[in-house]
Amino acid sequence: MLMIGLTGGIGSGKSEVSRRLAAKGAVVIDADKIAREVVEPGTVGLARVTAVFGDGVLRADGSLDREKLGSVVFADSEKLAALNAIVHPLVGERVAELRSQAADDAIVVYDVPLLAENNLASMYDAVIVVDAADEVRIRRLAEHRGMAESDAKARIAAQASREDRLAVADIVVPNEGSLDELDERVAEVWDDLLSRSARG
Repeated sequence: MLMIGLTGGIGSGKSEVSRRLAAKGAVVIDADKIAREVVEPGTVGLARVTAVFGDGVLRADGSLDREKLGSVVFADSEKLAALNAIVHPLVGERVAELRSQAADDAIVVYDVPLLAENNLASMYDAVIVVDAADEVRIRRLAEHRGMAESDAKARIAAQASREDRLAVADIVVPNEGSLDELDERVAEVWDDLLSRSARG
């Protein structure tokens, strides 16, 4: 089993690369997606969150109001630690479950937004960094997410620098051009991963 870390700053196009690798046969494990799944209505995660933070963090439909919870925990490090103590073990269990379901010769891609920030590179056989210049990312965030330039710059500034991410990369996927160019680069990367897996 080949364990690959996939990361890239906000607006770099990491999700596009992740989708393309999944289409080629990679088992993609998306940490953010799992973190949302473990607190969906009816889960033990949501029950634990409301036990600690109260029903005030729920929407009328019973789902978690992420913005409201965020405003509570990001202003208080102890509350953030309490939330992480609930969510992280559940995410870890789900990741282990998905990994155990993968074939022995699978290429497992972990989509980890804060890989560089949290010094996680050593956990993987190889790290793929999706890279784009800050000005390209700012433009994408404005076009695709309607984000104000000041917000986009603040989000980018809060993450690892481009240099820090590239420093942990074994494979770089430049993503400043067309989707066709991205398809070509991902095809090359997939061939590389298959040969690494065969050597494994």
